[in-house]
Order: sequence, then structure tokens, then C-alpha cells
Amino acid sequence: MSSNDQYKRQIMNDLAGGNTESLPDESASLENYDNFDDFAQRSSRDERRDLFSRSFQPDRVSSAQMEPELQRAIAQIKPNERDDVAREFLSHFKKRSLSDRDLEKQLGLSTHHASRMNADDVSKLANFAYHNHPDVFHEVLADQPAIVKFLSNPLVGAAMGAIAAKWLGRK
Repeated sequence: MSSNDQYKRQIMNDLAGGNTESLPDESASLENYDNFDDFAQRSSRDERRDLFSRSFQPDRVSSAQMEPELQRAIAQIKPNERDDVAREFLSHFKKRSLSDRDLEKQLGLSTHHASRMNADDVSKLANFAYHNHPDVFHEVLADQPAIVKFLSNPLVGAAMGAIAAKWLGRK
């Protein structure tokens, strides 16, 4: 059995046995959500930002693990959602004096227009934010949580395990 399979099995055994991580007190409100889609739709932007800020840190999920996950997740979201994600990233970067044309050149994007970007371009923006501007990354995830539901890496899953444990524990 691979270490990845062992890791997944251990997480599931911990969750099934009630062995869960606890989040800080503000996590009590998470119990009011049935699943991630419900959380994404009904939670406040601040709740999502706080959760994603705690969960998606380079010291918890390395860039080498996050990059392929982001690429796969962004490829799976709807094109109009992908455009929104690109617009959000570009808007935040513009506030930091990073122009869309400069990012196009620096990151090797196919275009500097958010509505014309493909999944690879948006992945490059997301990876750039994760590496260099984690606060921007968290802000965009809070505004566009659709990406998160397509992340599947066991380490990302473990970061979200506390929420899953609450949902599973109530059923």
C-alpha cells in the first residue's frame, strides 16, 4: 500500500473514530453548514477568508503540492467562474502596482485580458499569488470559493478535515 493510501486511510480512521482537529472558537458557526457548497453559498466572505487563510499556508501545503492541484481545479471550474477568478487576481495585483501587461510578460500568459484567459493562464496567476502574495490568494479564494471544492490533494483534504469531521459527526 502506498504512503498516500495509508495517509488517506489514517485520516478516514481518525474521522470515523471521532479523532478530530479543532479550529478556534469561531469555527462553531461551521456546524450550521451541510456541505462545502452550502458553506460556500451561505458563509460570509470573512468566514471563508479566515478558514482559507488558516488552511492554505505554504508551511502546511507546499508549492510543489499545491501547483498541480490548482491547475487541475481551475481546469474543472466553469469558464465564467474562471473569468471571475482571473479578474479577481488581476484586480488585487493592480492594487499592488502589478499591471496586467507586466504579469502577462512575467508569467508567460497568453493574454492580459481576464475574459480571454485559459485555465493555464489562471493557474499561473493563482500559483504566482500562492508563492508571492498569499494574502491575495486567500482573498480570491474567499471571493471565488468554487476552486476549493475541486482540490483533492490529501494534504489539502487534511487541512479541511476539521470541517469534514463536523459535517460527518452531525449526520
